[in-house]
Amino acid sequence: MNRYDYIIVGSGIAGLYTALLARGQGSVLILTKAGINDCNTKHAQGGIAAAIGVGDSPELHCQDTIAAGAGLCDEEAVRILVDEGPDRIADLINFGVHFDTMDGEVSLTREAAHSVPRILHSGGDATGEHIEVTLSRLARLAEIVILEYSLVTEIIVESRRSRFKCDQFRSKAVILATGGGGQLYNFTTNPDIATGDGVALAYNAGAEITDMEFFQFHPTALRLIGVTPFLISEAVRGEGGILRNADGRRFMSDYDPQGELAPRDVVARSIVAEMRRTGSDRVFLDVTHLNPRKVTARFPHIFRFCYVNGLDITKSYIPVSPAAHYMMGGVKTNAWGETNIAGLFASGETASTGVHGANRLASNSLLEVVVFAKRIADRVREGNVIPYPGDKGCFTLGERKAKGKASRLGRAALQNLMWDSVGIVRNGDDLERAAATLASWRAVLKGPTDRPTYELGNMVLVGSLMAEAALAREESRGAHYRSDFPKTSDSWLRHIVFRKTG
Repeated sequence: MNRYDYIIVGSGIAGLYTALLARGQGSVLILTKAGINDCNTKHAQGGIAAAIGVGDSPELHCQDTIAAGAGLCDEEAVRILVDEGPDRIADLINFGVHFDTMDGEVSLTREAAHSVPRILHSGGDATGEHIEVTLSRLARLAEIVILEYSLVTEIIVESRRSRFKCDQFRSKAVILATGGGGQLYNFTTNPDIATGDGVALAYNAGAEITDMEFFQFHPTALRLIGVTPFLISEAVRGEGGILRNADGRRFMSDYDPQGELAPRDVVARSIVAEMRRTGSDRVFLDVTHLNPRKVTARFPHIFRFCYVNGLDITKSYIPVSPAAHYMMGGVKTNAWGETNIAGLFASGETASTGVHGANRLASNSLLEVVVFAKRIADRVREGNVIPYPGDKGCFTLGERKAKGKASRLGRAALQNLMWDSVGIVRNGDDLERAAATLASWRAVLKGPTDRPTYELGNMVLVGSLMAEAALAREESRGAHYRSDFPKTSDSWLRHIVFRKTG
């Protein structure tokens, strides 16, 4: 068999950064189900947060992150993030990533729920793409083995250690870096590949999955007929963009004193409420009062995309509505990226490190990737790879009796179900029906025969984890909002963890 010291599943920034750090420690294989440049992080527009500016500090960054997390952040993980973040920014610069500057200084902008400007960006609004392209080029130059269009279907655990097996491949360390699961929803900023594969792989291998009820919906995705949903960065509001309803009235101050800079979950729910109040399927983001040169220079990618689709954002309002954006839950890890299975690690959006809690602070995700990828590489180099103690109070997915006739299983049916019942605003009855429908679909799923059926199976499993977690949490906290339990309860100041029995 071909053996590698590291097998990395996924070719986004999490996978590539880990591979580049690990290449001097042993042999590295990257497996990705699409092309190396097809990933979620490539679409990250806003930037990467780090406390490097005048008047900022890791302590202030920590406070903002914990405040956004609504009581469920792991403080140790957050302090690691903010303390090690500036050094990882320096590493990216050394790798060749060019961040935007002004007058010789790195440009910093502010986004929602950050108390000071601390967001670095590259290419204006193409930060994820610039980092991804830089790292993928270096990975090819480093002669890291990359197998594109290779579908990972199972992690086999032998002697309580993770062994990845796909044809002839084996490894002592497996790193899941497959991104999120935005494709579970019919309106999402995520690309087609984001089907929750890493979470499904880990769950089926016996790893713990946590915080799946917390899925972040970005408040502003472009809403044009016939145009694929396209992210309109939060930085647009950070630079002075104004949200207006269908009548043209500015409305965010009606819902939160921070207005357009309120936390994402607040803005998303406020937009939904305003759309319902006005009977519209959209609101509008207004940047027409800003200097046109500033708009086109700061947001060139957004400007070009809108312009090609017939909209000049310097002269007209941008039609927007919320869209599924970021999975804050995932494979439960400790501060070194380790799971409860020795040799199995998770990184990036696939992982739940405890940094985000119930609501991710904007632009912390890219920082989380590089900080914890470095710690994974360090841990494997030390050779002391052990699983963290498992959680004693895990849930498991059981059988449910379907209520009424379940719709026929397909990707569109799944996406509609998740959007309608496990979306921005939830309630017990809808969640019960969704959980029962998903359970019935799990029961009739046949073994996958190709990539579409494999992805659909993963999506049904991950959707079940999300619906069951949302049903169990009888409160509203962060990105999880239940209309039948609209208040936050101290009795739910805890995490919901799933693990497969047997």
